[in-house]
Amino acid sequence: MGDLITYMAAPFAVCLVLTGIHTYLGTHVLARGVIFVDLALAQIAALGTTMAFLLGFAVVSSQSYWISLLFTFVGAAVFSFSRLDEEHVPQEAIIGITYVVASAIAILAVDRAPHGAEHIKYLLVGSILWVTWPEVLKTAVIYALIGLFHWRFRDKFTLISNDPDEARSRGLNLKLWDFLFYASFGFVITSSVRIAGVLLVFSFLIVPSVISALFTRSLSSRLIIGWSLGFLVSAVGSALSFTLDLPTGATIVVTFGAALLVTRVLYPFWRAREATEAKPIEV
Repeated sequence: MGDLITYMAAPFAVCLVLTGIHTYLGTHVLARGVIFVDLALAQIAALGTTMAFLLGFAVVSSQSYWISLLFTFVGAAVFSFSRLDEEHVPQEAIIGITYVVASAIAILAVDRAPHGAEHIKYLLVGSILWVTWPEVLKTAVIYALIGLFHWRFRDKFTLISNDPDEARSRGLNLKLWDFLFYASFGFVITSSVRIAGVLLVFSFLIVPSVISALFTRSLSSRLIIGWSLGFLVSAVGSALSFTLDLPTGATIVVTFGAALLVTRVLYPFWRAREATEAKPIEV
């Protein structure tokens, strides 16, 4: 037990930090119906990291971070202008195409690079096991600033995510606020991918939000359920990876999948119980 706490304290702490911001952003992603935007932005950030890698910069260097962030800003601009007033083409289609193209470019870029396969694996599952306490603190500060930004403009972000037509009728510039949303998202993704990889970042964003959405429509309740679930899954996944000597990021992703499966199996029983309790008592 002592060894588990010693070796897994920093990875678990950063998982809690990731859970905090990604669960919140996940509620917006579900409301907007752009489920794979996180995956696409994460892949764009990974592409930026790949380009920095080919230019000779270390993956964890400041140069790599800023190049990756620049790539996510480009992605944010693409996504903010891909939402049309009359959507003949679903925005999710543009997001999916962007993800596929970014993935293909990354593969082509590292095809002939030394240790290219290892680089692709790093981008997918990250190196969360080796995260340091300074990285945890820096990431927490970045996410706290993004959280404050969203709190300051929460009314606008919530309205645009849930009712864009109403937001448009009130005179809000949807493309501008969409860009600000995706750009702030880009700050989060750029930091997250460097630590946790594309797959785990997507899991943190979507799985807690999906599970919480099954049980409540209240934003505050969704956040409480999502945060609690994320903390629990992170703890279980981290403990399993340490005990079974498995890659931490991949283990936590699988644990998220197992949590979603268990929840989906139990959900009908919960709904039946809710219906029974709500049924009026016959006299």
